[in-house]
Formats: sequence, structure tokens, C-alpha cells
Amino acid sequence: MATFSKDSYAHSTYAALRPTYPKHLYDKILSYHQGPRTTALDLGCGPGIVTRDVASSFLNVTGVDPSPGMISQAEQLSPPDKFPNVHYRHGAAETLDFAADGSIDAVVSGEAAHWFDYERLWPELHRVLRRDGTVAFWGYADPQFVDYPRATSILKRWAYSGDKDALGPYWTLPGRDIVQNLYRDIVPDERYFADVQRKEYRPGTSGPRSGKGELMLSQRATVEEWKEYMRTWSACHAWDEAHPEQKKRCAGGTGDVMDLIYDEIVEAEDLKADEQLELEWGTGLVMARRK
Repeated sequence: MATFSKDSYAHSTYAALRPTYPKHLYDKILSYHQGPRTTALDLGCGPGIVTRDVASSFLNVTGVDPSPGMISQAEQLSPPDKFPNVHYRHGAAETLDFAADGSIDAVVSGEAAHWFDYERLWPELHRVLRRDGTVAFWGYADPQFVDYPRATSILKRWAYSGDKDALGPYWTLPGRDIVQNLYRDIVPDERYFADVQRKEYRPGTSGPRSGKGELMLSQRATVEEWKEYMRTWSACHAWDEAHPEQKKRCAGGTGDVMDLIYDEIVEAEDLKADEQLELEWGTGLVMARRK
């Protein structure tokens, strides 16, 4: 998770633009969960999006993240008068020394579980969770422009081309592959966990809800807003570091990789900067219970 921990990373932009999760996703997790709802952990909490959402269902929730910048954003966005039961800790998911054995009812993570070291994590979660406690990890892959298949094709080509001027060489592996595979590579250790359940959705390009599975994450925004959202991708941040001479146009430069990608998308689909587009994400949810 080194990219998000860097001082140069735009933590406030990430907090403002990353998508939130729908109520029905949390409803799935809560219907799977058994027993008390006293304590929960949100691992890789980032700016606290999931932490704050989970706080309405558990008496106490703690967000954990290795990035001081993310923890700072999370605390700013979670004032105690509005979220008195939310707390944050700087640290790694694999080392939860502050949590006593069997003291946690549920451990959740949204769009962070592909960064974890599972040889260390599964035993640690087994230690801190009570018997039958819940683990629920979910993540989302690249978005699809569901009404604009050419835009989706252009984005994919730029995102995964091996050309040094595209984004492909700048993804962190194997994390990106885990996301693209909808978290199928995250397999709860059967020595410690049972009752594994998975939910998936792969978007289509024949309009909203044309994909396979049960839709979990979609959002509408303008062309310019989507460009800014994609600038929060870790690969885009790494691309910027490798191309310091190419600044984005909105900051007075000649254009960065996202300007180039969206130039091609706008021309191919005859779009305007303020035009609203709907995106759906491929999503994977894996849930398990502590033995």
C-alpha cells in the first residue's frame, strides 16, 4: 500500500472522489453476520468511508490504516459529535495488538484486501475475532461505461497496455490482478474459517444492469468528474512520478495520461465535459466465519 502512504499522494482527492457503497451491500453482510454487533474493525480504512457506514450497525468501530495521510483524512471526516463510536488507528492489518483475543465481532474491508499479507492476516483475524465472528472483504475492479462500449475499450487499452506512456507498467502486482479477478484469489484459511460465501458482478456494455451477477456498485458523474476520479488510481499516481514533465491541463500543464485517455474517449463517443455518464464496477465480495 506504499502509494497511498506517500506524502505526495492526494489523500483529500481520494476521500472526495472514491465511490461509496450501497445499503444493500451492507445488508448482505449483516444478514450473513451472526451474534452480537458490539465491535467491528475496518482494515485498510483509508478516509473512513466504510468505517462511518458500519458505525450505524455496531456499537464501536475502529478503522485501521498504514497511511498517516489517510488516517488524518478519516479523522477530519468523522467528527466525534457525529460519530462518537468511531475511532482510528495508524497501523497494519496484520498486526492488531490493540485488540484482545476474541474481542471483535466483525472485520470488514472495502477495496483494500488485495494489499494484505494473508499468511500473517488469517491467524491474526482468528485471534481477535470471537467464535463465529464475521470476515467480509469486498473490492471493485475497473469501471465500465455501460452505455459507451468504445469508451470502455479505450480505457482498458490505456489501463493495461505495456507501453511506458500508458498505465499498464505502473500497477502494483499482484494486488491489481486480485482486484481484476474479483477477489477470487482471497481464500479464507480453512484451518481458521468456514461457511465461505461469495458474491460477484461483472458489468456489461449494453446499458445499466446488463452485466452478469448482482449489481453492487454504480454511480453517475460528469466526464470531468470521472477523469478526476481515475486520477486517484495508484497507477496514475505512479505514472505522474515517472512523467514529472507532463502535468495535467487543469494545473497549467500540457496534459497527463488522463487528459490523453479522455481526449480519445470524448472524440470517439462525441461527449461533452459536463455530460453525465453512468459507470458500473466489477465487484467481488467474500465472507467467512471464524471457527
